Amino acid sequence: MKYIYTAIFIPNEDGTKYYCRVPDLPGCITTGDNIDDAIEMITDAASSWLVVAEDEENDIPAATPQYDLSIPENAICSIIRIDTLAYRAATDTRAVRKNVSLPAWMAALAEKRGVNCSQVLQDGLMRMLNPGQVQ
Repeated sequence: MKYIYTAIFIPNEDGTKYYCRVPDLPGCITTGDNIDDAIEMITDAASSWLVVAEDEENDIPAATPQYDLSIPENAICSIIRIDTLAYRAATDTRAVRKNVSLPAWMAALAEKRGVNCSQVLQDGLMRMLNPGQVQ
């Protein structure tokens, strides 16, 4: 799924670190050494938050319009985009065993030709599912 939220970045007193949060995702907070690092960190934290919410079938909060947010005077707001399918593909690299039925002649020919059926299935599913494509 794809989501868009506002992230709020608040610099510390000497401007060497940023405290960042996504107000719509309770507990989704982190820090970064600079604004680019902070954007990367909060995007990762929000992605993780949303993946857990999806897995547990929790309600996903709607994004609050920026004009309705309480934003501190020295804060920077940024829109962050989260793609939980892409995040899962990048972070969940566990292998899961699936049994597949093939006609005997096909299995024999694939084995004779040295075809890795598992890899062919993964490649085909990636093309079919196209996890990076906008839905």
